[in-house]
Amino acid sequence: MLGARAKLARRLKPLFAAGAVGLSVVAWSSMPSVVHASGGEEEIPCVESNWSHKKSPWAAFDPASLRRGFEVYRQVCAACHSLKYLRYRELVGVTHTEAQAKALAKSVEVQDGPDQEGKMFMRKGRLYDSLPKPYENDELAAFINNGAVPPDLSHITRARFGSEDYIFNILTGYKDPPPGMVVKSGQHYLPYFPGSLIAMAKALNDGAVEWEDDTPATVAQQAKDVATFLAWVGEPELEYRRYLTLKMTAALLLTLPFSWYVKKFRWSSYGTRRLSFLDHPTINDKYWKH
Repeated sequence: MLGARAKLARRLKPLFAAGAVGLSVVAWSSMPSVVHASGGEEEIPCVESNWSHKKSPWAAFDPASLRRGFEVYRQVCAACHSLKYLRYRELVGVTHTEAQAKALAKSVEVQDGPDQEGKMFMRKGRLYDSLPKPYENDELAAFINNGAVPPDLSHITRARFGSEDYIFNILTGYKDPPPGMVVKSGQHYLPYFPGSLIAMAKALNDGAVEWEDDTPATVAQQAKDVATFLAWVGEPELEYRRYLTLKMTAALLLTLPFSWYVKKFRWSSYGTRRLSFLDHPTINDKYWKH
């Protein structure tokens, strides 16, 4: 009985190994790399939404939602928040064509230099340039916004508890303060924000953004699309990792029968062979007598 169980365990080892590798690869691809940097116990937990790119380990971002989300950022959020780690060339094939991205880059002027005379100069933007910052430095941003510096949104979904849900609830969760709560000038009551008071005023309004696909620009739709866009900005390689994982999983499944065949018929003799040492008098006398 023990011998049969040992043989069965040896035969199932490749299957268990392949399954473990496959599960680990799928988990690595489907889980975004999140580094939460803030959160608290005073705020209300974020309400979870059904995001299209989180429905399955192989789900992808909605291109139409990404394009609309970029327009929400450009027309609303870009007035205060930067995307300093996003370049125009990364929009090609995702939200814009190459010609559209070039035209978008040329619509802004970028400081470059120094030139041959050692002076800085202004030029038209190019694909390799980052999106422009709304303020030259944090001191100017704090002076304009009553001491609050608007955060950069490049990795905001990876640095906040709730990720996309956090962004959606922040943009749609403004409410009237409860009775007895004192809200200072320049602050707004937002129960989903740590501390429930935020310096940013309500930014989204119905119909404030114009989209090419004629989607109704409600506050909820704008918040959903810009949260999806910021999730892509924070992890633009997510779709490629999922695609690569699908290929690796298929390759492992294809090689599994061959691995089982080699293990069973080619290497089984090495696992079951028996070595014995015999006392052969003739050989001993010949080689070891003297």
